[in-house]
Amino acid sequence: MRFTVIGLGLALVLGTALIGRAADPPASSATTIDVWPGPAPGENGSIGEEKATRKEGSNVITSLTNVTKPTLTVSRPESDKNTGAAVLVFPGGGYTNLAWDHEGEQVARWLNSIGVTAAILKYRVPRRPDTPKGQPPVQALMDAQRAISIVRSKAADWGVDPKRIGILGFSAGGHLAAWAETNYDKRAYETVDATDETSCRPDFAVVIYPGGVYKSGTDQIASEIRVTSQTPPTFIVQSSNDNPENSVFLYLALKRAGVPAEMHLYATGGHGYGLRPSNQPRSSWPQRCEDWLRDIGVLKTKT
Repeated sequence: MRFTVIGLGLALVLGTALIGRAADPPASSATTIDVWPGPAPGENGSIGEEKATRKEGSNVITSLTNVTKPTLTVSRPESDKNTGAAVLVFPGGGYTNLAWDHEGEQVARWLNSIGVTAAILKYRVPRRPDTPKGQPPVQALMDAQRAISIVRSKAADWGVDPKRIGILGFSAGGHLAAWAETNYDKRAYETVDATDETSCRPDFAVVIYPGGVYKSGTDQIASEIRVTSQTPPTFIVQSSNDNPENSVFLYLALKRAGVPAEMHLYATGGHGYGLRPSNQPRSSWPQRCEDWLRDIGVLKTKT
């Protein structure tokens, strides 16, 4: 287990850098594609029209809900910065809504800035009425599995190495990342087309302040998180004043299975901060993540 403590001054410097990153537009125009060629599987009934909440006085979408048509919003880095790596981003929102700006578009801009192609997944929310009580909504897993296969099938077109495709999720999206990285061996839906013949196993996973990963009141991870020795390398972040059991028990399960894992458990920071700068060490997680991606060979080592 790796605990990171850095000086206040460094945190402030990193926070300032992140402000610039979050404010910059993507290196190239984003392209949005449908996840499914027709109606998404696993739907029963109607949940109403999709709703977007915007930041006051701007067109920035802060939250989405009533999603029935999943999409991938893909943005690529400048060609001279492209490392060949790609990351699918799963915004959080408790499987009720999607925190589209600070856990989605801002993250895509950061990934582009370090040479990574970003694909934000607009997965289905809220959980459907027929979702069994106490279980996560399977529609989100369907969307995630299908989206990973899409990115891998488009790798050549997008300048991506099909063996360096990862996933990054926040909160409920962190649960979805852990769920997807441990359930790639069996799809949650019947095969739709040739895209589903492409592997949905991510090559690495980044799990940021996840929720619902462990069984409350126990020291066991949730039954749907099926960690094995074949689970991809995983990077985990959480704060002690959040619900750190989610990260701790996930890390222990990975360690016991022999899966390379790195965890940063910060003393403070709470929940839902995304890339938001602060004077707290938790604001350094993007740099720690970039270091980890270089360490495992996803990004080229700096010279």
